[in-house]
Amino acid sequence: MRKFNIYVYVIMLLSSAVVLFAGGQGESKGSKLKVALVTDVGGVNDQSFNQSAWEGLTRAKRDLGITVSYVESTQDADYIPNLQTLVDAKNDLIWGIGFKMGDAIAQMARLNPDQRFAIVDFSYGDKTPANVVGVLFRAEEPSFLVGYIAGKMTKTKKVGFVGGISGFIIDAFDYGYHAGVYYANKNVMVLRQYADSFVDAAKGKSIALQMYVQGADIIFHAAGAVGNGVIEASREQGMWSIGVDRDQNDLAPDNVLTSAMKKVGDAIYLVAKELNNGVWKGGSTLNLGLVDGAVGIAPSSDQHVPADILNEVVEISTKIINGDIKVPNNQSMFEQFVSQQK
Repeated sequence: MRKFNIYVYVIMLLSSAVVLFAGGQGESKGSKLKVALVTDVGGVNDQSFNQSAWEGLTRAKRDLGITVSYVESTQDADYIPNLQTLVDAKNDLIWGIGFKMGDAIAQMARLNPDQRFAIVDFSYGDKTPANVVGVLFRAEEPSFLVGYIAGKMTKTKKVGFVGGISGFIIDAFDYGYHAGVYYANKNVMVLRQYADSFVDAAKGKSIALQMYVQGADIIFHAAGAVGNGVIEASREQGMWSIGVDRDQNDLAPDNVLTSAMKKVGDAIYLVAKELNNGVWKGGSTLNLGLVDGAVGIAPSSDQHVPADILNEVVEISTKIINGDIKVPNNQSMFEQFVSQQK
């Protein structure tokens, strides 16, 4: 089968010294470096964001011989206690997975100036502590690509977007997707609803079912474990869904059209790799996109997306990288994008 992959995996990042909490989860004895992560409330098996992060860390264990572990959070109140557990375990690097951990990482970094931390989907800007690295992804870029696919492939001229919790991270998925749909076909309507959760799969399923009843035939989710419900609804109804963060085709091979991949696992792996080589870029934020190979559409896209559309996606990706298409990540930018297309 022809494999479609328009990106090269990210080859850059940071590092310096890694350690890990060995709570029995993924420990590799004899390692010099220990790296651990604290999940967001979705948990390490959310089939999405947190799982991608853990897959990257376990790959680092396998390839680099480092010790790895995680602690799961079930509520926001767990973040600081979980981080403290990993500090006490003398990890060299501790990851916080998700923007909701921004305050907790900042607080723990102040209290533990000799401990290295990293956080995904959050930036402290020019106030980033020297013992913290932030990682951001231009999620609007892969969202634009899957939006373009949806706009080209919809038969009802209605598609959907299910968001988790509104904020600058999910807004990027939202408006990037809207822009991609509009770029493909100005006459396609996008139904939008937020679940106000990243864990309530039942609510995701309910929202998706309502959208299918309203005529949507393709729904993109950016909602963590909520999206598992969206994908389940697409399977039950024989409709299309679009995954997020990792290639989610395995959840419903006949119904997941494509996925907007944000390669969290790759970033975590490469940070560990450079850490293993003694490099640490504390006090900075990585901002990764198509040009870095850090985002893209899923390798499984060629199973359901016609070759001519995939070829167009390649061309669009080049235009985004070259700056010929400026993908919006918020409402005002989206409105400007639309006005420029008229």
